[in-house]
Amino acid sequence: MAADLSGRLPRHHPAGSDLLSTLAAANSTLADVQRRLDVEFRAAYPDHANPAKLVARLKRIQEEVAALKGLCRDLLAQKQELIDTMRTSLAAQRRATQRLLASSGLPPMSDKEEAAYASLNQIIDEWTAHVGPATGRDGKDVDTNQIFFSAVV
Repeated sequence: MAADLSGRLPRHHPAGSDLLSTLAAANSTLADVQRRLDVEFRAAYPDHANPAKLVARLKRIQEEVAALKGLCRDLLAQKQELIDTMRTSLAAQRRATQRLLASSGLPPMSDKEEAAYASLNQIIDEWTAHVGPATGRDGKDVDTNQIFFSAVV
């Protein structure tokens, strides 16, 4: 279409003018709907909270918790292995000490030392009973978080 040099607005076919006015009205209506949705969203979710982002963050946190739970299980299993190794070593050292005391003619271990050894064994047994399920020693599944944090405290 050639430019109108008279400065007048270009003339359109009446159907084109109707289409333009319909599109302008639709644009105005959509802008109004967008404004109302923004106001409603801000009222429902203050501080620019985006529910979609919150859901995505929750899913990411759930994945991280699952990974941490696996790491905690591994840590507890390694700790249990270390405790078992140390218990075996301690029992062997205790037997060797008892034999040395007996062969040297020195008095055997005192009741206080025996009580300390029994107390240590009791603590280890309680730990093993408490952690055994998390490390797969009895086939049952328990809350690793509860075990880990109770062991830490």
